[in-house]
Amino acid sequence: MARFNPFTFNKAIVRMPAPSVINGLRDGDHDGPDFAGIQAEHEAYIAALETAGLDVTILPARPDYPDSIFVEDPALVFPEGAIILRPGAETRRGEAAELVKDLKRHFNTILKIEVGCVDGGDILALPDKVVIGLSGRTDLVGAKSLARCLESLGYDSVLAKTPPGVLHFKTHASALGPNHILTTPQLSGVDVFEGFDVLVVPADEMGGANVLRVNDVVLIGEEYPGTNRLLRDHAFKTLSLPTSEIAKIDAGLTCMSLRWMA
Repeated sequence: MARFNPFTFNKAIVRMPAPSVINGLRDGDHDGPDFAGIQAEHEAYIAALETAGLDVTILPARPDYPDSIFVEDPALVFPEGAIILRPGAETRRGEAAELVKDLKRHFNTILKIEVGCVDGGDILALPDKVVIGLSGRTDLVGAKSLARCLESLGYDSVLAKTPPGVLHFKTHASALGPNHILTTPQLSGVDVFEGFDVLVVPADEMGGANVLRVNDVVLIGEEYPGTNRLLRDHAFKTLSLPTSEIAKIDAGLTCMSLRWMA
C-alpha cells in the first residue's frame, strides 16, 4: 500500500440531526442531550469544516433513525471509493442503505459489507495502514470482510482490540499527523502504533482522545483544556468546539462527518 494522507480533505458529508436524536443509543443510564444543544454543536461543527476549506454536503434529517447524525458509523470513504458498513447495532443498519444513493453522487466505486458487523467508529486510517478495532460493535467476521474491501481499494489493514467497556476504538485514539497519535493510557502501548510519537491525554480527560485533524487544524472538544494544551505544546493548531451534548449519546467529533479528498 502506498502511503496516503488521511488528514487532507476538500469534501465532506454530514446529516442534520432530527429531534429523535435525544433518544440515540447510549451506554448507561445518564441523562440524554438537549436537542437545541445538539443543533448548536452540529452547526458549529459544520462551520469548522467549512472554515478548514471543505465543501460540505448537508443531508436532511432522518427522524426514523435517531443516530443518523453520526454518518461515519455506517460508511467509510476514501478517494478511491466508499464502503457501506454493517453497524453493530441492528437499529442502525437501515442508515447504511439510506446512504448509498447519496454516496453514488460522489463515488463511482461503492463496496458493501455483507456479513458480520463493522462500525466506522472503530476504523482509524493512518498513512501506512487502516486500523480495524474489534469491539462490541465490530466483530471479527465483519473486520475480515472490511479488510477485503480495503485491499480492493489498495489499502492494507491491521486488527486491534478496543479496550473492554469502550464503545469504539476511536473513542480512545485519534490520528494527529503522519507521525503522531493521541490516545488514552489504555491504548498508548498497542502494537499498531509502533513507530509513532504517541501523546497520552490527561487521566481526567479520557474523552479528549477523540479529536479530528482536518487539513491544518485539529478539532477538539472545548471540555478538554489539558488535552488542548498538550496538542499546542506539540505545535498542533487547535480549534475548540462544544461537544458536551453529543457526548451524552456516546459520540465525538470524528463520527459526525464523512471526509475525503476528491
